[in-house]
Amino acid sequence: MTIHPARQVWQVVEPLHVVSYFAPSIRDAGIALGLKGYWMTYFAFRAAPLGAVDAATVRATFASFAPSMVDRAIPAAWSRATPQLCLDTRSRVGAEILKEFADPGMCERAVELLADIDLDITGRPLGAANAAIALPADPVAALWQLTATLREHRGDGHIAALVNAGISGREALVLQVAAGRYPVQLIQSVRGWSDAEWAESAEKLTNRGLVRESALTDAGRTILAQVEENTDNAAWSGGLSRLGADGVAELAEILRPAVTKLWASGIIPETNPIGIPKN
Repeated sequence: MTIHPARQVWQVVEPLHVVSYFAPSIRDAGIALGLKGYWMTYFAFRAAPLGAVDAATVRATFASFAPSMVDRAIPAAWSRATPQLCLDTRSRVGAEILKEFADPGMCERAVELLADIDLDITGRPLGAANAAIALPADPVAALWQLTATLREHRGDGHIAALVNAGISGREALVLQVAAGRYPVQLIQSVRGWSDAEWAESAEKLTNRGLVRESALTDAGRTILAQVEENTDNAAWSGGLSRLGADGVAELAEILRPAVTKLWASGIIPETNPIGIPKN
């Protein structure tokens, strides 16, 4: 089966960015700033490009987290560390982590390929906020920031695809569990949804004919496939098409050794809440 070129980019870019969500040093860096543990660090570091936003903005842009989970971290995080301090720290630590897997020469060429892409930021708040950040001079730190921009740009497009399909962030998780992507215990706990909230979404999806007895129906598989196709198409038409087929192939060739080393390290679990497949 032919893989959409935008998905090929995602498969090599996403692991290089999200490794910073799993490496212990990111939590330690947040605590050193005065943030309270992993989740406050996660929300503050990821939301920092938006500025000192409120919890409602984070809930809307992150999409899949329970409001109670976000509310415990935001806006309290901004009284402990400014968005700029969070940005500076996440860039430094992200680059330190990435240097374990990627050499500067590889990063420099990848940055050359990606830096001139003119992303369409229409309706993409997290992608736009990250795209506005000046790239560091260090090629590894620059690549880490570009991976942040690309994954948030794609994520914004994915949320738009879900909204267009009439699927909430919580319902999207229930559908992914029904599709067998990850166990319910994992995703429900790390996104903060109660049993009652989860059951409510499962009931709604059952009534829509998308889920039956905790498994996807044909209609459910169709709508999930359409969301993924729309996500790929939006990422491609939103700027990645400027790479062209040759650029995608070169980028994948450049980054694949680092991605292979990263997966071999075991830092990112093979079954992970982000849904990135090992490749």
